[in-house]
Amino acid sequence: MRGVGGMLDHRVDRLSRLLAGLPPGDRRRGVAALAGSRAIELDPGTTHFPASFAEAALLIVEEGFLVVRASAPAAARSVVTVAAGPGAVVLPPGPEEVLSALASTRGTVISSDVLERLIAIPAVAARLVEQLASAVVQQQEALANFAPTRHTERVRRKLLQLARAYGHVVVDGIRIDFPITHALLAEMVGSSRETVTRALDELHRAGFVARTGSTYRLLVATTALL
Repeated sequence: MRGVGGMLDHRVDRLSRLLAGLPPGDRRRGVAALAGSRAIELDPGTTHFPASFAEAALLIVEEGFLVVRASAPAAARSVVTVAAGPGAVVLPPGPEEVLSALASTRGTVISSDVLERLIAIPAVAARLVEQLASAVVQQQEALANFAPTRHTERVRRKLLQLARAYGHVVVDGIRIDFPITHALLAEMVGSSRETVTRALDELHRAGFVARTGSTYRLLVATTALL
């Protein structure tokens, strides 16, 4: 983990995403509330345990992507419980969880004291509720993805969920700007990597998805995300 001792830069061009777009007065109060908050930089592929975020009440993802995995000591495989990209507000990893950066990731650690100051600012409190509600909806969708017994359907639904959260409309479909490997997707849907590979092959043959490297493009209309 780089930047362990770093403090949040207060310049306008480095304001936390939490404050982006707020009225100037609320933004200034938010900057003051965030004074001294720890800025973190996570290298891609690195894994971090709860002790790294001992003071954290919340984490804000400013840039990059991260996931939180649950893995009990006797578990055969780990499961992704949180997948978060730029702007996401997430809880720090708890017991038997680890946090991993999928790409170069910058974030802000919000301590309990800082959180109290932030929620005293109505506009910031509303933004926090909005972001946390979005996280709850994504987790509910993720749980619902376990319902289908066919693994191909689980993978299809997970790709649609990621497209809703991190997709961008391009000429020939919807590109998912989230670095995905077969192994990661398997952790997201509770399948083996081999099963996910077969499911993706089936979805590719059906004309649902195309892949370039670790980037996926869904060959669907935007209405499919509603």
